[in-house]
Amino acid sequence: MNLPNKISLTRILMIPVFVAAFFLDGILPFAFGISAIIFAIAACTDFIDGKIARSRGLVTNLGKFLDPIADKVLVSTAMLLLLTMKDSLFTVLGDACEGIYIATAICTCVIMARELIISAFRQIAAANNVIMAAEKLGKYKAACQDVAIFVLIFAGGLLEFNETLALYVTWVGLALFALATILTIVSGISYVVKNKQVLKDN
Repeated sequence: MNLPNKISLTRILMIPVFVAAFFLDGILPFAFGISAIIFAIAACTDFIDGKIARSRGLVTNLGKFLDPIADKVLVSTAMLLLLTMKDSLFTVLGDACEGIYIATAICTCVIMARELIISAFRQIAAANNVIMAAEKLGKYKAACQDVAIFVLIFAGGLLEFNETLALYVTWVGLALFALATILTIVSGISYVVKNKQVLKDN
C-alpha cells in the first residue's frame, strides 16, 4: 500500500475517533471543539493524498476506491452529527432555532443527494469508458462545506466558554453552509450538463 492510500485509510480510521469525541460532550471538556479539530485534520488529508498520488505517479485502483469513500463517509457522518445538535448549538439562535434547524436539515439532504447522484453518474461514465475531469467549482464546494462543518461543530465547543462568541461563530458557519449548498447545486448541475453525453445511449 503506497503513501496516498495509507493517508486515505487513515482518514477512514479517524472517523470513529471524531464521532467518539463528539459524543463525549458533557464528559470531556471542549468535546465539540476537539471533535471539530479532528474533523479538520481528517478533511485536510483529502487534499493531501490526491496531490501526492498525482505528483508522484502513485494513482492506483485502490486509491480511486478509498479516496472518495473516505471523503464521503467523513462528510456525511459530520453532517448527520450536526443534526443531533438541535438541543445544544442551535438553541443559541433563540427564536430562529427551529427555522434554521429545518433549513440546515434540508441543506444536508440536498448535499447528500447531490453526492449520490454524481456518484451514480460517474459509475455510468466509468462503465462506458468516459473520463470526466474534476471541476474547480466542485473543489470550492468541498472546501466551503468542510470549513462550514468545522466552524459549526467548533461553535458548539465555544458554548462552554462564551455564548455570545458561540452565537457569532454559529452564524458564520451557517452562512458558509448555505454557500456550500448553493455551490453544491450549481456544481452538480454544471457537472451533469457538461457531461450529458454520458446519459446518451450509443
